[in-house]
Amino acid sequence: MKNLKTLFAVGLLLAGAAAVLPGSAAQALDNGVARTPPMGWNSWNTFGCNINETLIRGMADAMVSSGMRDAGYQYVVVDDCWMNPNRDASGNLQGDPARFPSGMRALGDYLHSRGLKFGIYQAPLDRTCAQYFGSYPGATGAQGHEAQDARQFAAWGVDFLKYDWCSPSGSINDQVTTFAKMRDALAATGRPIVYSINPNSIHSKTGPQRNWGDVANMWRTTEDITNAWDTGQTNGYPMGVKNIVDVTVPLAGYARPGGFNDPDMMEVGRSGMTDTEQRSHFALWAVMASPLIAGNDLRSMSTATQTILKNPRLIAINQDTLGLQATQVSYDGTRRVLAKRLANGDVAVALFNVGGSTTTISTTAAAIGKSGSSFTLQDAWTGATTTSTGSISASVPAHGTAVYRVSGGTSTPPAGTTFVSAASGRCLDVPNGNTANGIQPAIWDCNGGANQRWTTTGQTIQAVGKCLDAPLNATAGAKVQLWDCNGGANQQWTLNADGTVRGAASGLCLDVDRNLTANGTLVLLWTCTAAANQRWSRV
Repeated sequence: MKNLKTLFAVGLLLAGAAAVLPGSAAQALDNGVARTPPMGWNSWNTFGCNINETLIRGMADAMVSSGMRDAGYQYVVVDDCWMNPNRDASGNLQGDPARFPSGMRALGDYLHSRGLKFGIYQAPLDRTCAQYFGSYPGATGAQGHEAQDARQFAAWGVDFLKYDWCSPSGSINDQVTTFAKMRDALAATGRPIVYSINPNSIHSKTGPQRNWGDVANMWRTTEDITNAWDTGQTNGYPMGVKNIVDVTVPLAGYARPGGFNDPDMMEVGRSGMTDTEQRSHFALWAVMASPLIAGNDLRSMSTATQTILKNPRLIAINQDTLGLQATQVSYDGTRRVLAKRLANGDVAVALFNVGGSTTTISTTAAAIGKSGSSFTLQDAWTGATTTSTGSISASVPAHGTAVYRVSGGTSTPPAGTTFVSAASGRCLDVPNGNTANGIQPAIWDCNGGANQRWTTTGQTIQAVGKCLDAPLNATAGAKVQLWDCNGGANQQWTLNADGTVRGAASGLCLDVDRNLTANGTLVLLWTCTAAANQRWSRV
């Protein structure tokens, strides 16, 4: 939810989240739905609590008449404030009789008759988000009613459930247990229902802390989106498009058919950003294998908005059956390159200009996992094709994103070796693929990205075109870093039989700081002990 949170709520963090074991791998939910990212529309961004059945039916009609349905948008999701503030005498949920006088089953039937699918909102604790903030009466959350509500949703013909943790209470482990109750309740109904969760509302930001793929089909990675490009938030309410991308890009390894990172509903068509920014918004959601859930008023879309939301080439990239999220190839703080492998061997490449002025962004076919001497590049925006011997480059306006579908040649796995920490199972990672001198490596969930692939030449270890480097005269506790390759002894390393990586000049070993295991823990230099946080397997 959004536009309801207070500054007090934004500041709440939970000590319980620190108890997470982030190295534990989640098992796939695999309930047979959402094999590609769900596409649809949600009522909240534009209408908030101001919804009724006439509005929802009108939006469904517009989804059909505008060609959105035929472009792939299926789910019409009725967000918060649809329910009667009181359950009936048997404890069953009811639609608000003034807002939905025909009932929720009738609404579902109408959507199905239009070739669409029915989505609905509920919350796992005692209150929905609007109820928590006092903007809607009652306390009709699912707590203690999980199986009953799931059966009710199935009886109404619901195809999609948005389940929103809107409370500062509970550790991440409490969230897992509670979200899993509804997962199991939905499964018990026998009806295929996409399960979409948000663990972040006025809560410590657990989206990036855990792969939720064992719990849900899609899970929010950040706090709520707002109709803006950049709100300056690392991960707090509200989030701009650029801020959400920063958080979601490193989570690429979580995405797969049946389970996707959800960077929130789209703001395309709501006039809070420039046309260039809205195009970037859509393009980045597409290559990140994000659910494409529109949030604008479909009845009054401009031609420009329709051009963005119905772009067939970007939708095809998003809906590719491999279900992979683009991984980061490089990022220097301004120019970000993402690459998404596709089922037919093509690779989609996004050249994203984070900066405030036009710049040229370049990469190569080799860097995105293609080998050969002749390639075809299709511009996802215009459909125009060009040929290349390997260079992929574009002049990209401020906040713009060029996307190319690269075909031809042979697809090859990313070059290099992955260094996996024995202590956590996480990989040695160049944060965000940043190529600036002095960047300090960290550990992160292994995702096969170029920023986790290391090549050894002689005694040098390289990634993203830089060499692993120990500062001159380094002592225990000094950072290890990436630097321009210069052949110095401080850029030479030995890979030892016990799994340690020792600097030739310093005699110190690569060490995960304080034996921590969380994503983002920095790697530094320390006296060699061969402890688990100094042992690395190479795969």
